Amino acid sequence: MGAIQATRGTRDILPDEVRYWQRVESIARDLLQRAAYREIRTPLFEQTDLFERGIGEATDVVGKEMYTFKDRGDRSLTLRPEGTAGAVRAYIEHNLQAQGGVQRLWYTGAMFRYERPQAGRQRQFHQLGIEVLGSADPRADVEVMSIAIDILHSLGLTNLYLDLNSVGNASDRQSYRQALVDYLTPYQADLDPDSQTRLTRNPLRILDSKDPRTQEITQNAPSILHHLSPASQQHFDRVQQLLSDLSIPYQLNFRLVRGLDYYTHTAFEIQSADLGAQATVCGGGRYDGLVTELGGPDTPAVGWAIGLERLILLLQKLQPVPTSAPDIYLISRGDAAEAQALLLAQRLRQTGLAVELDLSGSAFGKQFKRADRSGAIVCLVLGDAEAETNTVQVKWLATAEQESIAQADLLSPSAAFYQRLTQISQDPNY
Repeated sequence: MGAIQATRGTRDILPDEVRYWQRVESIARDLLQRAAYREIRTPLFEQTDLFERGIGEATDVVGKEMYTFKDRGDRSLTLRPEGTAGAVRAYIEHNLQAQGGVQRLWYTGAMFRYERPQAGRQRQFHQLGIEVLGSADPRADVEVMSIAIDILHSLGLTNLYLDLNSVGNASDRQSYRQALVDYLTPYQADLDPDSQTRLTRNPLRILDSKDPRTQEITQNAPSILHHLSPASQQHFDRVQQLLSDLSIPYQLNFRLVRGLDYYTHTAFEIQSADLGAQATVCGGGRYDGLVTELGGPDTPAVGWAIGLERLILLLQKLQPVPTSAPDIYLISRGDAAEAQALLLAQRLRQTGLAVELDLSGSAFGKQFKRADRSGAIVCLVLGDAEAETNTVQVKWLATAEQESIAQADLLSPSAAFYQRLTQISQDPNY
């Protein structure tokens, strides 16, 4: 029998790549905590009805892409295709609004959609997302956009641009929908098959078509920005003014409608000019009706999600692999020395140092070569002589300096060894 491979549309994230993921998660977690966002973790699968009601049955996600199955109790369950619906369900179920004020939530984890796998897009994929529930203020819209940009800039990305649109309220969209259908109907036969179906079910999604002929037709379509009510226009004007106040550049894109039905008012995408055709790194917007649609109180909300596979692809293209070298590489040979080395490694780690213990048992020469390749600051060596005297040979790998010290002196923060190691590790030029 042949070896079993990962299922199509899934992939293993190997240790070198994981370093990118850890860096993204660390930077995002730090920035979000400083902005008073609290982490929430929701189940990987939910009742199918949650997504049908929340995302919209006319969307591609619900109609074509969900992983839906019956459990042994004949209940219809779905692997989550996005994070917002689950976060809102939790907000309602656990009565988070009773805590008062605005709820700022963030999450990260795996999502599932049945799509054609390609670079940066898998059937099991991962998102980082935030949701602000309880504020209709345009400042909330701009806060979430600015936080996304701060995260991306903190990761070293600069070649970014913000696309912005308003999809108005339900009344605005109904007025615009009719104008769009009136414009597109004479071109119906020239539209791609998916857009022909959407013409009667979800015409706004035609604006998001990637078909070249359909894009050409929609180039002269009416703009939703001409169908906004005074209140919607006032909200959108304020969003634009606040972005300008923060010196965040943006460009208006009336074709930007996002792929989910729950969006209202502000819709936006952050794209990278370094990603080619699949340029979107972050997308989101306001969804003031979703909490009510899912059975909760009238609650305005806004948020976004970053596709992590696509973000990691961008970081790999632009940046070297983040380093994760140990502080200390510990080698030993002989029964007594190897037992002492195991104990010493544990105690050094308890002081906060990163220690890699060579478990090969091979000759010292081979172990020294691995120490040099490890990127460690210092190599500690235990042999029979050191085991008998409770000492250790210390070799500073950058200079090849070598000395013998007592094992106890390795564990004291006031000892010369510990101070020198700390000084080197904090040197930005190391």
